[in-house]
Amino acid sequence: MNRRNFLKNTTLAGAGLYVSTMVSPPVMWGVNRIARKGLPAIIGGESIHPGGWPGWPLWKDEYDQKVLDVLRSGSWFRAGVTEEFERKWAEMLGVKRALTIANGTNSLITALLQSGVTAGDEVIVTPYTFVASVQAILNCGAIPVFADIDRETFQIDPVQIEKKVTSRTKAILPVHILGMPADMNRIMSIAKKHKLIVIEDACQSHLAEYNHKKVGTIADAGCFSFQNSKNLPIGEGGAVVSDNEEFMDRCFSYHNQGFPYGTQLGEWGGSFMIGTNVRLSEYQSMVGLVQLPYMEEQANKRWENGKYLMDLIKGIPGITPVKLYPECTKAVFHLFPYRYNKEAFEGMPRDLFIRAMDAEGIPTVSGYTPLHKEPFIKAAFESTLYRKVYSKEQLDYESYMAANQCPENDAICNEESIWMSQSMLLAEKSSMEDIAESISKIQRYAGNIMRKYKKGEI
Repeated sequence: MNRRNFLKNTTLAGAGLYVSTMVSPPVMWGVNRIARKGLPAIIGGESIHPGGWPGWPLWKDEYDQKVLDVLRSGSWFRAGVTEEFERKWAEMLGVKRALTIANGTNSLITALLQSGVTAGDEVIVTPYTFVASVQAILNCGAIPVFADIDRETFQIDPVQIEKKVTSRTKAILPVHILGMPADMNRIMSIAKKHKLIVIEDACQSHLAEYNHKKVGTIADAGCFSFQNSKNLPIGEGGAVVSDNEEFMDRCFSYHNQGFPYGTQLGEWGGSFMIGTNVRLSEYQSMVGLVQLPYMEEQANKRWENGKYLMDLIKGIPGITPVKLYPECTKAVFHLFPYRYNKEAFEGMPRDLFIRAMDAEGIPTVSGYTPLHKEPFIKAAFESTLYRKVYSKEQLDYESYMAANQCPENDAICNEESIWMSQSMLLAEKSSMEDIAESISKIQRYAGNIMRKYKKGEI
């Protein structure tokens, strides 16, 4: 099951939000669950959490009229509603400008192109991300260069970034993956040293903070996605943000068929640059606009529940919570990750552990597969465009793969990572205890589960 299907299928309708409150560290949380410490559900016991989870996206009746008003107006193309959404999104992030784009992928393409990334360049990126991060680089005609991750944080490793800088490196594309900030201090230091552009992929990290600064506003520019699973869901949509007025004006012109705008105005003479049409519509903008007042509350709820859950599971053998950088002042957990070690579960395969969690009413998935090994990069190298721009040696795919090995990423993808959906962290505090107790129960009865598994009984 891929990431988007997982997020779609694990958001059960009908549950509401709860007011965000501070949660205390777990104290004797298991005492009230002694009666439920029977067999795991996968081998005949009672499910710990059979009642479902908060749905996503969350829609309120109060949204209806505002969206209907836009639909009935007949003014559906980019206009005042979209401009208002952009202003309020920029204000929420604490950045000068925001430009809405048709989707997160094109937000990345727009930002990279208008930062000067083009054919012949290299862009350093993480292998632990959604395919759009790398597709955006390829759509600029550039070569993605993969820097391995830090397994403890799931984030791109700055040490590996610096090792990958060459004379052809133009930019770094750090991804604040799963709703957690990357190590931006070290990344920006490397960029300054080598005079590189930094574009933040914050598509999964709306309102996450690094040193109390919203991610996406730290580097030269930031990109967001408003796809249906995201923490601000519109269906499809995205945004580029930056304090650089001239850069943002170029992005605006590019997203609007290359027509002049702002500092790009000059003498009117029609379209002046290569552009495209990736504008956002008015009714899409209103769907985003009506949700903005609730975003901070939701982000805080995920943050507090996420910290509480990390505290609950850290002592379970074979389970390692994700490590956050000291500068992380808020993670928003678009996906809640932890690492699984099957040796502490009597050798239980990860997919069997996932099945056992599902049986307890705790939907989980294993997460990403090694992106840098997928065939789309080879397809790009074999394209006419790349063959005209790059030498045969540069497009030697076997040599490229050898230079882009990411063993830490492979271990996370193939053996260790477990995810849960962000909407689960909008549940009550007691539900976080259900998650932890489910993991603990499966670990305690791992031997029983494995015996039945080996006999083919489950």
